[in-house]
Amino acid sequence: MSESTGASYAAAGVDIEAGDRAVELMKEWVKKASRPEVVGGLGGFAGLFDASALARYRRPLLASATDGVGTKVDIARRMGVYDTVGHDLVGMVVDDLVVCGAEPLFMTDYICVGKVHPERVAALVKGIAEGCALAGCALVGGETAEHPGLLGADDFDVAGAGTGVVEADQVLGADRIRTGDAVIAMASSGLHSNGYSLVRHVLFDRAGWALDREVPELGRTLGEELLEPTRIYSLDCLALTRTTEVHAFSHITGGGLANNLARVIPEGLRAVVDRSAWAPGAIFDLVGKLGSVERLELEKTLNMGVGMMAVVPAGSVDAALATLADRGVDAWVSGEITDRTAEDTEAVTLTGDYAS
Repeated sequence: MSESTGASYAAAGVDIEAGDRAVELMKEWVKKASRPEVVGGLGGFAGLFDASALARYRRPLLASATDGVGTKVDIARRMGVYDTVGHDLVGMVVDDLVVCGAEPLFMTDYICVGKVHPERVAALVKGIAEGCALAGCALVGGETAEHPGLLGADDFDVAGAGTGVVEADQVLGADRIRTGDAVIAMASSGLHSNGYSLVRHVLFDRAGWALDREVPELGRTLGEELLEPTRIYSLDCLALTRTTEVHAFSHITGGGLANNLARVIPEGLRAVVDRSAWAPGAIFDLVGKLGSVERLELEKTLNMGVGMMAVVPAGSVDAALATLADRGVDAWVSGEITDRTAEDTEAVTLTGDYAS
């Protein structure tokens, strides 16, 4: 009897067995990203989380956020390093949650690949699970999809969604900010996960640099710098809310410092931020110089060395800085909140020049 020549899922490019193998490899990492409220394990159609844990709240508000890693995945693909961008994914999601004061509870992920390489998928999940552990939240499930014909065999993308909880009368934001408040900046670990389309264009297309190029200013290769994981601030921010008064946070992601800080500045007030309070890392200067990128364009695209900002009463500054120092977070007072006059067209004004 001749073999069947009919169409099959495998012939179409989808390897179910490889997907099953990836699930087995990732299980050990998912176990490390759990919380007591998680019910069941990996493999179900949905992740389960015991909501009775919210009974201690008077009026719990659930917060949700979703994000991806952007074109930073191209750097990971080209370097063959898959266990760092998961940190970026978690940071992008949980630090959006914590801006309103919410404690991240759990995340789910979505991994899309051109071809399932079980070890690569497991490495991606490993990074996500490690990020969740750093954020204090659980990884309760996810999805791996194989898209042959749409993505190349080595291409992939990642996205995630997270849920957090905050007491209704403890929600942080613009309505708490007052004139005289101080703006505290928390150092980024580097580029984080935004602006990579500009960065790749400048460093690869214009400058022609290779990922294995040793860059003295960076003290390592270009690829190592570009894959530096995003700093995850959620537990640091939650510690601040427990140890001192906080009025608002701003997660500095796409759009840069001014645009993101402006999202929490109320009508009638403005934030004046002094650039001389810090020196952005060498990677920001390199992108600017190699691409002849104007400072305003850099500031609209990159975080310029600041990954999170907190707005606190002036009397809370010392306690806030002490808490962050105890947690190993480099932080400094970068500006203040003032009244906005008729001449002030922007909610955030950057003044001075960066320290060298």
